[in-house]
Amino acid sequence: MSDLFSASPWWLLFFFVVGVLATLSALVSLFSALGRRPRRFTLYEHPEVDSEEFLLGISGTVNAPLQSGGSARLLNNGVEIFPALLEAFRRAERSINFMTYIWEPGKVSDAILDVLCERARAGVEVRVMLDAMGAWRAPNRRFKELEQAGGRVRWFQAFKLGKLSNFHKRNHRRAIVVDGHVGFTGGASVADKWLGDAQDEKHWRDMMVEVRGCLAGNLQSAFTQLWTSTTGEILIGDAFYPRETGGDEHPGHEELSRHVNVISSPAQASHPLRVFFWISFACARQSIYVTNAYFAPDRETRRVLCDRARAGVDVRLLLPNRLTDAKVVRLAGHSYYQELLEAGVRIYEYQTTMIHSKTLVVDRKWSIVGSANMDIRSKELNQESAIGILDAEFGQQIEATFLEDLEQSKEIVLEEWKRRGLLARLGERFFVLFAEQY
Repeated sequence: MSDLFSASPWWLLFFFVVGVLATLSALVSLFSALGRRPRRFTLYEHPEVDSEEFLLGISGTVNAPLQSGGSARLLNNGVEIFPALLEAFRRAERSINFMTYIWEPGKVSDAILDVLCERARAGVEVRVMLDAMGAWRAPNRRFKELEQAGGRVRWFQAFKLGKLSNFHKRNHRRAIVVDGHVGFTGGASVADKWLGDAQDEKHWRDMMVEVRGCLAGNLQSAFTQLWTSTTGEILIGDAFYPRETGGDEHPGHEELSRHVNVISSPAQASHPLRVFFWISFACARQSIYVTNAYFAPDRETRRVLCDRARAGVDVRLLLPNRLTDAKVVRLAGHSYYQELLEAGVRIYEYQTTMIHSKTLVVDRKWSIVGSANMDIRSKELNQESAIGILDAEFGQQIEATFLEDLEQSKEIVLEEWKRRGLLARLGERFFVLFAEQY
C-alpha cells in the first residue's frame, strides 16, 4: 500500500485525501449530533403550565405570539376526519389551501379531488402543496384534472440538480385551510389507510384537530410560508386572512383560552420545536401523556422525561407496536426503553393497528397538537407546525382519548423487557446509530 501511494502523483493523493475528508464530514453531519445542539438544557424556574409566566416564557423562547380566542374540535379517525374535511371544502367560497405529506391514490384521494375540482370550477382558488418524497405515489392524472379546473398544484423540494443537498429536509406540515377561517392539522394525510375507525390492521388510528378563527390564520401562515418560497406567489387579502374571521362557533368546538402556534423550519442555530416540547415537559407538575407514531428522541428529551418521572409526575408514552410502518424507527426507540422504564416512565404499545396520532397533554391543561413526531427529524430536519393550547376542557378531551387508547394497548414491563432476545438488542443497537435522520 505504501508503494502505491509513493508511486502516485501528488495531485492524485490530494484529491484522495479531499474525498476521504468530504465523506467523513458528510457522515458526521448526517449521523452525529456533534455540534448540532446544546449538551444540556437548563431551566431555573419551572412555572405551572397554566401560569402567565409559562405562557409568556414559552411564547418568547420560540418566538411565536401568544394569542386568545378561536376554537378547536378533536376528530378521531377517518370516520370523523374526512366528513369534516369534505364538508368544509364544499362550503368554501374563496380559497382552499391544502398542504400535506402523504398522498396516495384510492377512495380518499378521489373523494377529495372530486370536491376540489368542483370548487375550482366554481371559482374558488384551490392550491395544493405536496412533498416530493411523501407524495411520490400521488395520482398525477387526477392532479392534472384539478389544474385544468383552475386549481394549482406544486411540489416541495422535488428531486432536482442544485437542490440535492437539501433533499432529505422534507415538508411534513399538515396545514389545510378553507377561506382563511377553518383549518385542519394533526397526523392524517390522504390515503385509504386513514379510512374507517381503526378497527383492524388496515385502518390506522389517528387524530386531527379542526380549528377556527385566529388558529386557522396561524395554519394559513404555515401554508403560505412554503408556498411563497416554492412558487414566488405571495398570498394576502381577505381570501386568505379575512379581517372578520367569523365561524368560530360550531357544534363540538371548544372556545379556547390561550394558544401558541410554532412554525418550524430547519435551521442550524434554531430548533424551536425541541425547546417547545422540552419546556412543556419540564414544567409538568402532575402528568405528561404523549402519543406519538415515531419515537426516537434526543438525549435532552429523554433526560427531562426521566427527571419528571423521578419527581413523581405520571409520565406515560403511547407508541406503535409491530404494526408500525417504520420498523427501524421503532427499533431505534426500543434502545431507550430501559433507561426510561428504570426512571419510572410508563410505556405502552398500541395493539389494534398502526397508531399515527401526535398529541401531548400536560397536567390536563396544556396540549400540543400538529404534525410533529417525537424524533430528531421533526425537530431539526422537517418543516413542521404545532399548536400549543392552554384550555382545560380541550386538555381533558385529549387526556380522555389517551386513556381510552390505553385500553387497546399493552404496557411494557421492565423485568420482561430486560429478558428480550439478543437479536432484538442487536437490531436496536444498529438502528439507533441512524437516529439523527429518523
